[in-house]
Amino acid sequence: MDYRHRVVFTHGLFAVDNPILREELADGVKKRSRILVFIDEGLLRKDEFLLDQIESYAQAHAESIDLVARPVVLPGGEVCKNEWRLVESVWDEINRQALCRHSYVVAVGGGAFLDMVGFAAATAHRGVRLVRVPTTTLSQGDGGVGVKNGVNHFGKKNWVGTFCVPHVVINDFDFLSSLSERGRRDGIIEAVKVALIRDGEFYQRLESNREALASLQPAALEMAIVRSAELHVEHIVTGGDPFEYGSARPLDFGHWVAHKLEQLSKFAVSHGEAVAIGMAVDLLYSVKVGILDQAIAERIIDLIEGLGFDLWSDFLEANNEQGEWLILRGIEEFREHLGGELTITLVPAIGEKIEVHNMELDAVAEALSDLKKRASRHSTSCSGGQKKSPVTTEMV
Repeated sequence: MDYRHRVVFTHGLFAVDNPILREELADGVKKRSRILVFIDEGLLRKDEFLLDQIESYAQAHAESIDLVARPVVLPGGEVCKNEWRLVESVWDEINRQALCRHSYVVAVGGGAFLDMVGFAAATAHRGVRLVRVPTTTLSQGDGGVGVKNGVNHFGKKNWVGTFCVPHVVINDFDFLSSLSERGRRDGIIEAVKVALIRDGEFYQRLESNREALASLQPAALEMAIVRSAELHVEHIVTGGDPFEYGSARPLDFGHWVAHKLEQLSKFAVSHGEAVAIGMAVDLLYSVKVGILDQAIAERIIDLIEGLGFDLWSDFLEANNEQGEWLILRGIEEFREHLGGELTITLVPAIGEKIEVHNMELDAVAEALSDLKKRASRHSTSCSGGQKKSPVTTEMV
């Protein structure tokens, strides 16, 4: 089957003189498009007029857009993926408004919110058309431009979910101005990640713009997000496995640590912060096992730190009653989530990737120890913005 996967960039999506949403919804169809909008409630704390703006936009383009109800506001953030009742609330609203597979759900919010609403839309009537409007640097450059939806279950990230190509993804850069510094910084790390595994020239651009990115200058952020989104979509469209039938997850470099660290911290460590740490662990591990030259690893880690990321969290040392590091369970959970053979992407050189099917746990432990020593030298700690004591806990 052929699919069309589109990502559009703009400013001021809901300004009445911006034709993009109207044109994307029309898509050659002569009749009015019925749409139902879901809004991440965090956005309203920063823009109290957003709901009125969306309604005004629909009224101005009433010849082609039928906004069936006032936008529905629901909680966002990673916590929304732990609340099954929110999925049911989306289903309930789709049913109440009698949406069909020719109607549109428009999800406006961060990556977790898009995952949750996208899952509900993909399973209502076996698939209501979805328009994603990512509002964070992470979602605009990575998660929001993909084809996956999901919610957490059994204490595991994205255990329930679907693959579903959105009707369109529209990135509105104006949403980024309302993010915290932490929120704006998070998405930069996914740009570094995809540059490392796919585009050495882009990596050099990130290095040359280090100061502008570290200070979160809008032009530099937009440059990083656009190319990051392009590379992520390029992989999905041309990589040969958009729905992950195989065992490889090449876009998830550094993510086996990241996903487990997020769980262990109960998401006090953000996704971007966790990916930065996960990449550092895998880079140091690669040096240990002879995959990567140490000088290159240091160069990359220096960039990550220079962009403002701390590379240690005390949650990495969380252990069970037997003293075993729970972070190491992330390797098996990574395999289980995809199924089949363990496949972890590592970087042998900037702009290149290899896939390995075994991780030497002693070398992983040594990499974690080296990372802690490095963090101690730099007097930094990353645990959701605050230093936290090591914890003893059990995760399902």
